[in-house]
Amino acid sequence: MRPTKRRPAKSAKPAGAALNVFALPGLPEIREGDDLPKLIVEAARFAGRKFASGDVIVIAQKIVSKAEGRTARLATVQPSTEAISIAQFVQNDPRMVEVILRESRRIVRKGPHALIVETHHGFVCANAGVDRSNVPGDEVVTLLPRDPDGSARLLAAALHRRTGKRVAVIISDTFGRPWRLGLTNVAIGAAGVPVLLDLRGTSDRAGKPLHATILAVADELAAAAGLVMGKAAGAPVVVIRGFRYRPVLQPAASVIRPASEDLFR
Repeated sequence: MRPTKRRPAKSAKPAGAALNVFALPGLPEIREGDDLPKLIVEAARFAGRKFASGDVIVIAQKIVSKAEGRTARLATVQPSTEAISIAQFVQNDPRMVEVILRESRRIVRKGPHALIVETHHGFVCANAGVDRSNVPGDEVVTLLPRDPDGSARLLAAALHRRTGKRVAVIISDTFGRPWRLGLTNVAIGAAGVPVLLDLRGTSDRAGKPLHATILAVADELAAAAGLVMGKAAGAPVVVIRGFRYRPVLQPAASVIRPASEDLFR
């Protein structure tokens, strides 16, 4: 479902002078039904870390999807005629393409080895987030969580119950960007932390009014966490401490630009 247009939060405070960003190592391979909050708390304890109120916990989408059973076995997928045709063009497994089509609202672009699509969440990304990497077995792929914001809210509540600390949760995934090379982590789910910080109506240091400045706060936090997650380090949970904010429930999909404001469609 496409999110309703929301005003970015104005109540958030900018980051403090310093941030402490650290990974929680030692999580096991996550399987469907695993108690992710319990495993996160145990990993923190094993690493000698304690949670503090205000911590932002950034969790890689991949382990959330695994715990929620959001996986697909390609051996059970029967590709459609459309999937077979597209697979020939993009040079991909027709079964993989079929899964991507099922997770997509529309195809935006087709290219070698990738489909750029709009997911049912409204995200525009490569292959609808369907991914083989960091998944045991050659015939298994992970899918994005059905409701990333809902997953983030449940994780934040469970972590609060287990630790007694008020923490925010961001679920991150790796996205490409138009007109820029390289991948970066972005927020696809959020709970308790501003997703957007609206600075319109305020002034810069020179006293000049800001008319269009809206900061993608949750994406910036996800990107910072990505620096210590790595791709093969086995560190899918990162704690960011020292970021100053006021708790707010703002869906991660708030970053999706409305079609009426999109100059490139």
